[in-house]
Amino acid sequence: MDLTEPESPAESQHLTVLGSTVRHAIDHVETFPAPANVTSVRFTTDELASVCPVTQQPDLSHLVIEYAPDQACIESKSLKLYLWSFRDRPVFAEALAAEIAGEIMATAKPHHVTATITQRPRGGIEVQAVSRLQR
Repeated sequence: MDLTEPESPAESQHLTVLGSTVRHAIDHVETFPAPANVTSVRFTTDELASVCPVTQQPDLSHLVIEYAPDQACIESKSLKLYLWSFRDRPVFAEALAAEIAGEIMATAKPHHVTATITQRPRGGIEVQAVSRLQR
């Protein structure tokens, strides 16, 4: 694909979230064909919310997702809506990192993916969980 040409409608036809008004969380991420010569993609957010499975208190986390695309890249709006699905879910940081990395690996099938979650300190303790998957 020539980088100066826009993606053809056929290549983006399977994207259901981008360009649509979606006001709810989704349970998956969507992909589009990876452009040639893209070797690394990184997403970061400070807005990942979940719930502590023991105390039911909200957990706020910083998330970094890094992956090396093969045939597909993650579409960022679908990622945002996928991450939104965790806001009311009771889950430990370690399981959250593993689930997010697993979704990226299953959907985009990159060469490798790393999801790093840093939970904000509660009681003076910061938690960082890293999940690395490789094909």
